[in-house]
Amino acid sequence: MPCRPVAATCLVSLVLGLTCLPVRAATPLATVEVAAGATLNRPLFVCAPPGDTSRLFIVEKRGAIRILNLATDIVNATAFLDIDAIVWTPTSNNDERGMLGLAFHPNYAANGFFYVNYINNSGNSVVARYTVSGNPDIADSASALQILTIVQPFGNHNGGWLAFGPNDGYLYLAFGDGGDACDTGERAQDITNQLLGKILRIDINSDDFPGDATRFYAIPPTNPFVGVTGDDEIWAYGVRNPWRNAFDRLTGDLYIADVGQDSWEEINFQPASVTTARNYGWDCREGNHCSTCATVGCSCAGAGFTNPIHEYANGVPSPCSITGGYVYRGNAIPDLQGTYFYADYCSAQITSFYYDGVNVTNVINRTTELDPPGATTISNIVSFGEDGAGELYIVEQCGTTCGEVFKIIPNCTIAVSSNPSPQSVCQGGTAMFSCAVTGNVGSTTYTWQRNNVSIGAPNSPTLTLNNVQPADAGNYRCVIQDTCNTVFTTAAALTVNLPGPGDMDADCDVDLNDVPIFVNVLTGLDLDPGRLARANVNGDGNTNGLDVDPFVDLVIP
Repeated sequence: MPCRPVAATCLVSLVLGLTCLPVRAATPLATVEVAAGATLNRPLFVCAPPGDTSRLFIVEKRGAIRILNLATDIVNATAFLDIDAIVWTPTSNNDERGMLGLAFHPNYAANGFFYVNYINNSGNSVVARYTVSGNPDIADSASALQILTIVQPFGNHNGGWLAFGPNDGYLYLAFGDGGDACDTGERAQDITNQLLGKILRIDINSDDFPGDATRFYAIPPTNPFVGVTGDDEIWAYGVRNPWRNAFDRLTGDLYIADVGQDSWEEINFQPASVTTARNYGWDCREGNHCSTCATVGCSCAGAGFTNPIHEYANGVPSPCSITGGYVYRGNAIPDLQGTYFYADYCSAQITSFYYDGVNVTNVINRTTELDPPGATTISNIVSFGEDGAGELYIVEQCGTTCGEVFKIIPNCTIAVSSNPSPQSVCQGGTAMFSCAVTGNVGSTTYTWQRNNVSIGAPNSPTLTLNNVQPADAGNYRCVIQDTCNTVFTTAAALTVNLPGPGDMDADCDVDLNDVPIFVNVLTGLDLDPGRLARANVNGDGNTNGLDVDPFVDLVIP
């Protein structure tokens, strides 16, 4: 398979007719906490509606969705949706039930539809549609439309991921094998009347089952089992507990992280170009290896299995459970394009690699690099997530009721060393702001804002405003950017003062320089309306000899 030109280096290689090899990202990485544990209750997942770059939606395991304002890093006090009363409330971090997934309709901006996957109080999986209210930060909790219900025989291996395919707009859902060990019901390999242990694909814009209150969807006609033996909803099968899958938002390829049982954790890959059903092997296989389970109806050596693109051995106490992530497609770290991230829940190890459709390369342990500064640590990683711009986040559960969300950022050294100073200038005068940074200043660019809006100033650490007018008043901020980071200086206020009575030269100061101008106005040699008005020092509406004494008092207090 030819490689994808996902980075400039790869594109050059293609032009030259060379083998396209991924290059390890040179930009050092770091993490910053964007949502603190004290404000969250077991966060499990984050995502954003299509095109929404100002908010991040945080799924709490207990059955609520919170909104993080990305400009302020403040979580809204009121939940976007709170259906805790109908969602199984987990009693510990290891309890795999609760609200498990969230996806926004591709046309969310117009229809306000979003979908959740949760375990109800009966212990079964429910996929439901909700609608946003007139307030964009609050959903209508009474708008639920049940899309799909699946009976869960055990309390684990629920899966719970759901997402819309970037290329086809269908809703994809992942469900584990139903729980217990070794897939006791042999569900993952059963493709008839059995949706557990599968990746499903459904069309939620119409309904093929109008008489069934537990199913509100249609079957995409290109699903692999339409017209042949097998449940029409199935897109792929043979998975144990797919925990956090993700589409590459650029290519549409699907990465499926499947939690192993005793020995191996795996990442499966389904290219966007493949529309036939893939069997990922469980419970006949675990990763690339024969399963230790007493399987029924399948053989490890049987044909038709699709091997994972990557696996790693687990152990006790760590590593032991994979948490799938995303392919980076953001803008903040260009040389990271096409890099896939994943983690291990038990060891909190974070790894990245590059997959070109044939080979996995650049497998890098990122754990130390992404360790937050200070005493804060990242542990019990339950999910990664993307914001509307494609930047990546890490979600962890830190204890009984808390949890944290971290953002992966470029680790640059740039820092503000000098902020603009406040300016008080008379109308018509000159104001000057300046800023300075330390760190990687060789490729630094400067832009200026007034009241958080760019004013189109030239690329300079100094901003000079001539002939200042009242409309120029406001808060001025210097925005400084190097190759992989942006910093904002503290805003400094510009106050524009108007010349008052007696200030004949309009410098906002009444002094001896104003005397000859005052005399010319008083004797009729200067008829400028503005100076005539300012020469009326006593404020009686007439400029005459009665203004002389109060003018002298201003000049010589």
